[in-house]
Amino acid sequence: MKGAYHPLIEHCVSNDIHIDGKSVLITGSNMSGKSTFLRTFLINSILAQTIYTCFADEFISPPIRQFSSLRIDDNLFQGKSYYFQEVSTIATFLEASETPYQNLFVLDEVFKGTNTIERIASAKAILSYLNKGDNIVLVSTHDIELAELLDKEYDLYHFAESVENNELNFDHLLKPGPLTTRNAIKLLELANYPLEVIQEARKVSGQLSQVTKNR
Repeated sequence: MKGAYHPLIEHCVSNDIHIDGKSVLITGSNMSGKSTFLRTFLINSILAQTIYTCFADEFISPPIRQFSSLRIDDNLFQGKSYYFQEVSTIATFLEASETPYQNLFVLDEVFKGTNTIERIASAKAILSYLNKGDNIVLVSTHDIELAELLDKEYDLYHFAESVENNELNFDHLLKPGPLTTRNAIKLLELANYPLEVIQEARKVSGQLSQVTKNR
């Protein structure tokens, strides 16, 4: 895919990606462009196979079935939580992955409706399973740990930001390799959260990172 952009975003930054037999895991900070890129890829994949056009300079793909988990809502009337809806959706992916067809699975933030440890563990197991055979997976995550667990199975890409004059700036360009920084606490600071909150958040973040490294 070359020069691809989202048709509903004015002045959208275009991106390229070459998928050569290996699935793709995209890390990135908040507002960096992960979700938009996944939607852009999926829209172009569908259009290329159905009406033979695309919002890109080039989109080349074999015939492939598309499955996506990009926006999931809970269902209060049926008593189904956000996490249960995620589980149900991804269960259909696992079933489809076992068919003789080639499948494209596009997932934005796997299992963000549950706790950190089980989310990362379950996501790793599921993404390894979906990656079998000729299937192609495009997945985004905030969890840098997940990129470390899947670095031999998936090609890693990331979106990043820069800080200038105490402001976050995004170029929305896809880059090779995993993300190595985070910006969630920085966003709290830019939103003028109390200094006490910012300092404690950074302290706890450092402690949690150290615990993870020592495991």
